[in-house]
Amino acid sequence: MKILRKLYEWVLHWADTPYGPLALFLLALAESSFFPIPPDPLLIVLCLGAVKKSWRFAFYTSLASVIGGAIGYLIGFGFWEVADSFFYKYVPGFTEEVFQKVMRNFHQYGFWYVFSAGFTPIPYKVFTIASGVFRLNFPLFLLASTLSRSLRFFVVAGLFRKFGPEVKGFIDKYFNLLTFLFFLLLIGGFLLVKFLIK
Repeated sequence: MKILRKLYEWVLHWADTPYGPLALFLLALAESSFFPIPPDPLLIVLCLGAVKKSWRFAFYTSLASVIGGAIGYLIGFGFWEVADSFFYKYVPGFTEEVFQKVMRNFHQYGFWYVFSAGFTPIPYKVFTIASGVFRLNFPLFLLASTLSRSLRFFVVAGLFRKFGPEVKGFIDKYFNLLTFLFFLLLIGGFLLVKFLIK
């Protein structure tokens, strides 16, 4: 909790610097593949500080998140190329047949998996990497990412442009609870991947 709190505060401090938009872009890029703090808090603070630039900030966040998602896809794609023998050898019940079954599942429903993860608080990075591992059609992956991430961040920008600074106070007050919910969603994302493997 303390580590995530410090990361959260470090993320938000960029809003008070001239590098806020650049930090937002890099944060959204990193969060789509490995970083634990989502870009929403910084997006919110920047929108509250410069209401007229809200749509611009949402665009930066969406673009960076889609690029970061593509990086996550490539990580999954490349990782599997070097790690498949480890999984087949050391993970009980993991066979080529199981892998092919999950791959077919991803090819059939992958658009909706990625779209759901991109729009909701389910950890998006789990599904960007899984999409690479299971070879989801890349243009389809990009389409799902672009639609879901753009919808999410433009909705966030619009809501916080409308409702104002009370939201930051809410996040600060309930940070521990929100962190706990984040971990529940993270575990849920992994359980969903495990369910797909069955």
